Amino acid sequence: MLRNLLLVILFFHGALHCMGFARAFGYENFAQLTKHIAKPVGLLWLFTALLFFIATVLFFTKNNVWWMVGIVAVMLSQFLIFSVWKEARFGTIANSIILLACLLSFGSWRFEKSYREDVASARQKTKTEADTIGEADLQHLPLPVQKYLRYVGVVGKQKVGCYKALFDGHMRDKGKDWFPFTSEQHNFTGEPTRLFFMKAKMFGITVPGYHHYKNGRAGMHIKLFGIFPMVSESGGVLNKAETVTIFNDMCILAPATLIDKSIQWKAINDTVAKATFTVRDESITAQLLFNVKGELTNFISDDRYAIADKKRYRFSTPVKDYKNFDGYNLPSYGEAIWHYPDGEFVYGQFHIKKIVYNVQ
Repeated sequence: MLRNLLLVILFFHGALHCMGFARAFGYENFAQLTKHIAKPVGLLWLFTALLFFIATVLFFTKNNVWWMVGIVAVMLSQFLIFSVWKEARFGTIANSIILLACLLSFGSWRFEKSYREDVASARQKTKTEADTIGEADLQHLPLPVQKYLRYVGVVGKQKVGCYKALFDGHMRDKGKDWFPFTSEQHNFTGEPTRLFFMKAKMFGITVPGYHHYKNGRAGMHIKLFGIFPMVSESGGVLNKAETVTIFNDMCILAPATLIDKSIQWKAINDTVAKATFTVRDESITAQLLFNVKGELTNFISDDRYAIADKKRYRFSTPVKDYKNFDGYNLPSYGEAIWHYPDGEFVYGQFHIKKIVYNVQ
């Protein structure tokens, strides 16, 4: 609703600037414009109209830098309005609305830019793995994990140094309604790093969130328009929570990374294995459940904290609907579940759209 309203304001406010051009060149005598407008100034009116039209197209196509064009257009427009203030002063209202939208969009752009910069920095430090995975790399793993990796198709593939994943889905807090989201994340395996940027839609407004784990420290920041903090957490129990999340990503999104000998494995039976994963001074454990085909069906850990109340609950991510992603058989759908004392609560539904590996 708000987006459509802004599109209308941008377009029609731009169109009104064509009146100044038409007046200057004698194409039309508007009753609203009685003051003489020189032809060079008339061209400036036309140029400003074009800027508003360009901003409209960029905003319609969801180009994140539309605000750059919009701010220039507003500045020129307001200068022109001052030159014919009596006739055009009400155009200041439209300019104020557009300027506010530009400033809010700038905030979101700057917030996302911090994520992009972190990705670029991590990518520079990551070397593409040249070695391929052979059967010998699987021999130290429990049999159900070996079967899973063969089913996924890691044998003969390049070792994974980094990967990128795109999702969409729905999330919610306990007692609240679902909201849709899209997300992009980059993971790096050398120095375990997870950079997750989400855009949620709440009350018709896009709310960006950035979860990051780098240099052994985690952070989670959700900001309205990328400016006004809604959630801001870092360190403490979040470090352990994100260590669980990183290992969960490895198991579901990049199973080739499970050959890392820093992971301590224990076979429970033919379809269950237990893993201990350590990053610096944080260790977590998880159970991996598989079916007879070799597919991973669930990931369960008791080491993840719910940030809302800083308490630890059982956390699980059942997955299904295996599809081919960049040459691997991987689940395309998963859920995130808290096992509260009063019962299970599904707080996330994730549809994997795309995964690519060793992107440089």
